[in-house]
Amino acid sequence: SIRNHCYHNSLPKNNTFPITMHLSITLAATLCCLCLQQQADAFSTLPASSTYHYSSSSTTARNAFSFPNLFQSKDVRRSELKEQILSLASDTKRGLTATEEQKEQMQTLFAELEALNPTLNPLRKASVNGDWSLDYTTSDTILGKGGFPRIGPIIQNIDTTTLSAKNSETVQYVLFPVPRSISAELSPVNGKLTDVKFKRFQLGPIGFDAPDSFRGSLDITYLDQDVRLTRGDKGNIFVLTRM
Repeated sequence: SIRNHCYHNSLPKNNTFPITMHLSITLAATLCCLCLQQQADAFSTLPASSTYHYSSSSTTARNAFSFPNLFQSKDVRRSELKEQILSLASDTKRGLTATEEQKEQMQTLFAELEALNPTLNPLRKASVNGDWSLDYTTSDTILGKGGFPRIGPIIQNIDTTTLSAKNSETVQYVLFPVPRSISAELSPVNGKLTDVKFKRFQLGPIGFDAPDSFRGSLDITYLDQDVRLTRGDKGNIFVLTRM
């Protein structure tokens, strides 16, 4: 044809040049496609096997335009995490019946919410004060695992104006529910960590001083108007909600 004639007449006698050019163009196009695919993979929220139909034909393609929600509000994420944490706490009866899998799940959620703590130096904020209900803990002692069951809420009161705290609960001793509590003195180390010295035990109508060796610490790692997260000196975690 005229087209082929013109094309072949325009070629140099040695055809190596146009063949090399064709190979270079093909290779460059292939590399560009691979780079674009990698970029699409990096921003896609779908797993590698996910496809979507973009025409009436049976051809499918990766959804390269589904972006992760990189701009999700921190407040929204906090609300989601708190809902998941409190739901898991309820399902496991404050952690009393938690399986190993549920414990790991709680640790993950706990750490993620800690990272979104909206309150700097919580011990210096008035909002840390008041009564808080323990919704979850990893402490077998506080949960009463293997001992007498706890009835009703387990309450912690904090008062930074007097540098004092008090834990109170009701324990079912065989046939009789007995209230008991322990008061403590706080010695803040910084804006979130405080040393704790237990001062006095109360068991029903009977009260007695705590031994001098009864000490610990309290690290408040998250605080908002509804939820407080703390870590104890023995590695236990605590989820509390405002009463």
